Amino acid sequence: MKTLLAALVVLSAQFVGAHYTLPDLIANGTTFADWLYVRETANHYSNGPVTNVTDEAIRCYELDYTTTAGDTSIATVAAGSTVGFQGSIFNDDFYHPGYFSAYMSPAVPAANSASAAESSTWFKIWEDPPVYENGELVFPSQTIDQITFTIPKNLPSGQYLLRGEQIALHVASTYGGAQFYLGCAQLTVVDGGDGTPGPTVSFPGAYTGYEPGILINIYDLPADYPGYQSPGPAVWSG
Repeated sequence: MKTLLAALVVLSAQFVGAHYTLPDLIANGTTFADWLYVRETANHYSNGPVTNVTDEAIRCYELDYTTTAGDTSIATVAAGSTVGFQGSIFNDDFYHPGYFSAYMSPAVPAANSASAAESSTWFKIWEDPPVYENGELVFPSQTIDQITFTIPKNLPSGQYLLRGEQIALHVASTYGGAQFYLGCAQLTVVDGGDGTPGPTVSFPGAYTGYEPGILINIYDLPADYPGYQSPGPAVWSG
C-alpha cells in the first residue's frame, strides 16, 4: 500500500510539473523577470491550463481582471524586432505536444488598461503548427523552453497586447480536453509602418472548441488525415 501511495505521489508531481506558465517577455535581446511586462496569470502557482474557450480567462488569464493590468509595466519594442516568451517549466521544455501561436491587439486606452482588447481586435502574427509526417504528427517546439517570433515591420506604432499561446493536445480527443497555456505582455511599439492587421478575432470568440486543430486525437489519426489545421485566423505577416 505504501509503495502504491508513493507511486501516486510521484505521478501527481510529474503531472503538475508538466504544466507551465509564460511569465517572461523576451525583447531587445533580454529575457525579463517574471511578470514584469507579462500580466500575472491565475495559474502562477498551479501552472494549470485554461480549458474552457468561452471563458474570459482565454484572453489573458489574468490573476485579477481589474488590477493586474495596472500592476504590470509596459515594454518598448521596435516593429520588425524579435520578441517572445520564456516558459516557466519544471522539466525545462514544453513537455506537452501542441500548437503554438502569437496574437497582438491594439490596446485602447492603454496597454495597462484592464479594458484593453476586449473586442474583435486580435490578429495572429505567428504560428508553429505540428507537421504531419509518415502518418503521425511531429511537434517541433515540444523540446524547447521559449518561443520567439518577429513583430511585423508594417505594424503601426502604438500600444499593444502581445498574447503567446500553446494549445496542448495530449488529451484533446474529447471536447474541453485541449489545454491552453498563455500569457499577455504589454507593449509600446515604435518605428512602425502603415499596415492594416487582419483578419481580427475576439477572445473569447476566436475558438469554438470544435475546430479540428483543437478537438483531435493525435494518437489515432484517420488514414485520410489531411494534415494539421490551425485554429483561429490566418497569420498576418505585415
